[in-house]
Amino acid sequence: MTSSWEGQRYLPYAFTEQGIAMLSAVLESKTAVEVSIKIMDAFVEMRKFLIKNAEVFHRLDKVEIKQIEHDQKFEQIFNALEDKTLPNKGIFFEGQVFDAYKFVSDLIRTAKESIILIDNYIDDSVLILFTKTNIKTTVYTNITKQLELDLKKYSEQYKNLEIQQFNKSHDRFLIIDNQVYHFGASLKDLGKKWFAFSKLEKDSVKVLEKLA
Repeated sequence: MTSSWEGQRYLPYAFTEQGIAMLSAVLESKTAVEVSIKIMDAFVEMRKFLIKNAEVFHRLDKVEIKQIEHDQKFEQIFNALEDKTLPNKGIFFEGQVFDAYKFVSDLIRTAKESIILIDNYIDDSVLILFTKTNIKTTVYTNITKQLELDLKKYSEQYKNLEIQQFNKSHDRFLIIDNQVYHFGASLKDLGKKWFAFSKLEKDSVKVLEKLA
C-alpha cells in the first residue's frame, strides 16, 4: 500500500523472512504464532525450491537470451526480404534475359511522375515494358517504319506514350522521375550480351536541358 498524501510517498508494506522471524518473537497468541510458523515454513520451502531448480532457471535464462537473439536475426532477415529497394548499379551477363527484363520492369513501376527513355533502337518488346504503367512516357529514338506501325497499334490501346525522333546519343538513358540510369545495352537487347547499368547522380537536369 502506498500513499501520496500531501506529496509524501511511503514504501509498500510486505512480509519478509526476517520480519516474520522478528514478529514471531514478540507474538503471544497461539493463532498468531501458528500463522508466523506457516509463513516461515513457506519461506524455507521457497528457498529449497530455488536451490533445487537453480540450474533449470539458469537454463531458462539462456534459452530466453537465445530466443531474443534469434528473434533479432529473424527480424533482420524479414526486413531484408521486405526491402524492395532496387540496386543503383550492377552487371547482367549473357543469358540473363528475364532477370534484366524484370529489373527494368520493376524500375519502370517505381515511376510516379514521368519516364523518359533515350535509346536509338527500340522495338515492340520495349513498348511492352511501358504497358506496366500509366505514367506519361516519352521515348527519344530513331523512328523506323516498323516502329511507326508498332506505335500505332500501341496507341490504340494505351495513351501514355509519346515518341520523338532522336539519334544523337550513343549510350542509352532511362530517366525515372528525374533520376538518370545509364544502360550499356539497348532495352530491346537486355540480357543478350554482357552489359552494365548505373544510376547517375545529379545529371538529370543536364540531360533534360540537352533534350529541350
